[in-house]
Amino acid sequence: MAYDLEEQEQLDTLKAWWAKYGNVATWVVIAGLAAYSGWTGWTYYQRTQSAQASALYDELRNSVEKDNAKVQRAAADMESRFGSTVYAQMGALTAAKSAFEAKDNKAAKAQLQWVIDHGSDEYKAMAKVRLAGVLLDEKAYDAALKALDGDIPASFAASVNDRKGDILAAQQKLAEARTAYQAALDKTDKKSPARQLIELKFEAVGGVVPEEKPAA
Repeated sequence: MAYDLEEQEQLDTLKAWWAKYGNVATWVVIAGLAAYSGWTGWTYYQRTQSAQASALYDELRNSVEKDNAKVQRAAADMESRFGSTVYAQMGALTAAKSAFEAKDNKAAKAQLQWVIDHGSDEYKAMAKVRLAGVLLDEKAYDAALKALDGDIPASFAASVNDRKGDILAAQQKLAEARTAYQAALDKTDKKSPARQLIELKFEAVGGVVPEEKPAA
């Protein structure tokens, strides 16, 4: 016999199960295959997007010191075609720097605002600090402070408070500037190269940096 008794019973049980649930099982398998196909397709799409965005970002970087208009076009292209990639955020920040150095503050602010509106938390925080810096140069102090509003990652607390100190000092609000610079110092590692500059600004608005105690 092809099957012994036990195997025959198992086969009969399987046939009965298939007669009852086979159609459902088929659709479950099809759905699983469709989901897998969709996932692999999405993964491929993401890889392709990232590769294309990376190539365009390299082109943008290579143009920074040569042609600001070309940089702005490349950044706009990245934002429209690859806005969900990190390269679009980096491209916008690079384009903002290029525009600022070309004295095109309008373009610089637009690029920074794009990052604030579309970027991840870290890039948003970086863009906020830089936008506040551009507005500070324009003496738009209230707008500069407003640009720093909202939640920020802990790693950017020092940079944000440092920039607040700069704006408040420019407004001659020295007590508030001292508070901001102190907050920046509290969040800055004592070995950080940025700390010395913050200390100098803190002292310039009347702050007192405590002397470090000598190691025992």
